[in-house]
Amino acid sequence: MKGIIKVLFFVVVQNVVAQSVNHWETVVMASDTWQYFVGKSAPVTNWNTLAFSGEPWLQGPGGIGFGDGDDATIVAVTTSVYMRKTFTITDLSVVGGLALSIDYDDGFVAYINGVEVARNGVTGTPPAYNTLASISHEALGYAGGPPEFFAIPKTVFKTALVQGENVLAVEVHNQSATSSDLSAIPYLSVGISNTTRAYREVPSWFVAPVALLSSSNLPIVIIDTENQIAIPDEPKVKGVIKVIDNGVRNSISDSANLYNGTMGIEVRGRSSQRFPQKSYGFETRLADGSNHNVPFWNMPKENDWILTTHYNDRSFARNILGLDLFEKMGHYSPRRKLVEVIVNDDYQGIYMFTERIKADKGRVDIAKLDSTDISGDKVTGGYIFKVDYFADELHWTGKFSPIDAPGAQVNFVYHDPAGDDLLPVQKTYIADFVTAFETALYGSNFKDSKLGFRAYVDTKSFIDYFILSELNRNVDAYKKSKYYHKGRNSKGGLLYSGPAWDFDWAWKSYGTGTGTNNIGWAYKVNDNNPSPTADGWLTRMVQDPYFKNDIYNRYVELRKSSLSNSAINACIDSVYHLVNAAQVRHYEKWKTLGTAYVKAEMGSIPTTYKGEVDKLKAWIEGRLSWLDPQMQLFYS
Repeated sequence: MKGIIKVLFFVVVQNVVAQSVNHWETVVMASDTWQYFVGKSAPVTNWNTLAFSGEPWLQGPGGIGFGDGDDATIVAVTTSVYMRKTFTITDLSVVGGLALSIDYDDGFVAYINGVEVARNGVTGTPPAYNTLASISHEALGYAGGPPEFFAIPKTVFKTALVQGENVLAVEVHNQSATSSDLSAIPYLSVGISNTTRAYREVPSWFVAPVALLSSSNLPIVIIDTENQIAIPDEPKVKGVIKVIDNGVRNSISDSANLYNGTMGIEVRGRSSQRFPQKSYGFETRLADGSNHNVPFWNMPKENDWILTTHYNDRSFARNILGLDLFEKMGHYSPRRKLVEVIVNDDYQGIYMFTERIKADKGRVDIAKLDSTDISGDKVTGGYIFKVDYFADELHWTGKFSPIDAPGAQVNFVYHDPAGDDLLPVQKTYIADFVTAFETALYGSNFKDSKLGFRAYVDTKSFIDYFILSELNRNVDAYKKSKYYHKGRNSKGGLLYSGPAWDFDWAWKSYGTGTGTNNIGWAYKVNDNNPSPTADGWLTRMVQDPYFKNDIYNRYVELRKSSLSNSAINACIDSVYHLVNAAQVRHYEKWKTLGTAYVKAEMGSIPTTYKGEVDKLKAWIEGRLSWLDPQMQLFYS
């Protein structure tokens, strides 16, 4: 993965840690001389401890890896690299904080004296030498970015760290055995509780932690994974979650009046996992690990929840606005709440607390399919599936290629029930239903109300999804995070488009240049390079003039209500006023204002939060100015 990434970096540790630290120093630099071992085979079992007594390893300055020109020691293409560096702690009693900063590609595990202190994107305890990383994580240094920061909880480093000699050991794993790059560029810094100095100055990009979030007008979510250093992609790890919401002002010292209980939590998302601010999926559980259905705010009782990052949305409004509009169109949208989050004593900023998409009476209101539903009406529903990343997900491949991507395969990912929970007869049923629908859609009678696609789908949901996607010109709208659901035939049995999801790349221009990029049809955005994940269904549906007429009439109706400029601006303004105080803390944590990151955005990048909100409003106003006459031409 390559791209122009340039962000500033700011680290934050919750009050209790920051108050015990006078200043920070670095004990291990990436440029130090390291011992290293190329993972063509397994290293000796004690490689990450002071007792290491294996064959002499190679030595060289860090970082260590290949590709991108960001490593001082270059190794041959490999799946993994192991590296270790000894260091000395002169006075353990004055160490009040410990932080690992590491630039890496793609996943890593770090240890101090054999004790794991940080991890991301690698499974296994310990991982095998040929284990592939579970994520694609790009190092940032070659493009001017800083390392990623991992705060090491006191309960961990007080166990791992010793007075005198210690060893920092890191293993880095590639996502692919043939990847073009791999990097491990680690730094270890200590927070000193008095004025004495014994180590080296911190790097220029390192900003000392500050105390944040004593209180907030937003609800506060506090997560403690009980010494589990890194929250993995999967499986979920055990922890405790506290949710504080007094209605007006909330303090981290308040009792957890909304919820205080056990949970299982994991990092979620695909491309968003490379962001320093992670998204999380979690389950509320009883002490024995079983599911615990609880309500949050106006959200009905359930046990599956999501905390969605705002690292790629500097307005905090894109997901809120997209979900709000689809709901006002008359469809289920996951309920949501903006909150501030602390994870393992580390302030993580503003998140959207929301429901996970699943079959439930209070969510996607279709029957819950179980192992007894294997025939008759019961096997016909309910199913939720999606067009999305599919390499690591259970899925089936459709029988048809999109008309705008001949020869491409379309892969449908089982969502609820998940693929490993479905019986073969159930998988066969939903695949056959989609095949029958696509046969009608791509057949010569596709416009016929009884023989064509209308016999299989709820056209209103498809029309509303199309209108919403064109309004926000979401580059992901038709190729990923695209959900469908089907209930039992006794309940209509039609295929619905939605729930709508994933708007962090919507409502904005992306790429390079100075324009606004808010013109053009989103459903044609891949005309020159069609995505093999996109199903292309709406591209075919709009070839029906009656369907296009329905789109236009619905659009005109919505522009008078929920899609009016004033209604859209009111939603954005409500977010602005809600987070205007908290955003200051968020941007002290994540220094993304005024910077191009992840992928460059077209046009100027505001340096203030208000500037981001104004830019969003201006983009939408311009988009509507283009879309209004185009809808008329589209209909004509």
